[in-house]
Amino acid sequence: MAPILDPHTLEFVSRNPTQTHRLGVRLGALLPGGAVVCLEGPLGAGKTRFAQGIGRGWGAEQTLISPTFVLVREYDRAEDDVRLYHVDLYRISGAEEAFGLGLDDFLGDERAVCLIEWAERARSLIPPEHLWVRLAFADGDPLRRIINFTAQGERHAALLRRFRREAFGV
Repeated sequence: MAPILDPHTLEFVSRNPTQTHRLGVRLGALLPGGAVVCLEGPLGAGKTRFAQGIGRGWGAEQTLISPTFVLVREYDRAEDDVRLYHVDLYRISGAEEAFGLGLDDFLGDERAVCLIEWAERARSLIPPEHLWVRLAFADGDPLRRIINFTAQGERHAALLRRFRREAFGV
């Protein structure tokens, strides 16, 4: 499937978990401070695998691990003081409980990149500027995933355009 050529959306079919990870690496390398990336999809759709790629591309000093039981994990990189916050909202009941995690302390902060799994559980807390990534199972193949990217706001639309150019050449 070819990427959708729209300034705010992109759709791609990943053939396997390795390709999903590589897409995350490419996106992670482009994330500036203040970026908010929201991941949505059913259990096993590849959210954490994609997030691990983002961490690697961004330059995290450690491999990202699922923050399901901790809810928020913080990562550093050697080149600056920007932090990557990997948030998992699977175990929360809604936006009020997510607010109690202190997300407002770093969401949209220029010294933070926020990566949120199960973001749909706290939509009201997501800033207007964000990149929403939905991973879904592709019909008939247990390894393939349909990945939809939707950018909200000009900053994240510019990020998506750059990602599209660097990942797909379009």
